[in-house]
Amino acid sequence: MTQRLHLVFGGELTDPQGNQFRNVDDIDLVGIYPDYATAYDAWKGKAHQTVDNAHMRYFIAHLHRLRDEETAASPTEELG
Repeated sequence: MTQRLHLVFGGELTDPQGNQFRNVDDIDLVGIYPDYATAYDAWKGKAHQTVDNAHMRYFIAHLHRLRDEETAASPTEELG
C-alpha cells in the first residue's frame, strides 16, 4: 500500500486574501499525517481554534506528491 503523507501547517498572513506569511519563523508546523482524512481533522481543529483571527490560515500540503519520482510533476495550486 502506498503511503500518502500530508503536512498541516499555518500561521498569520500579511493579507487575508494572499498567501504570504507575516513571519516565517512563526509558522506553526502542526504535524505530518499518514492520510488526507487524518490531516484534514488536524487542519480543521487548528482552523477552528483561530477562527477569530482573519489573518490566520492553515494549509494541507500533499507530501506524497513530492516523493513520487515515477510520476511526472503536475502544476501546483497556489495557496489562497
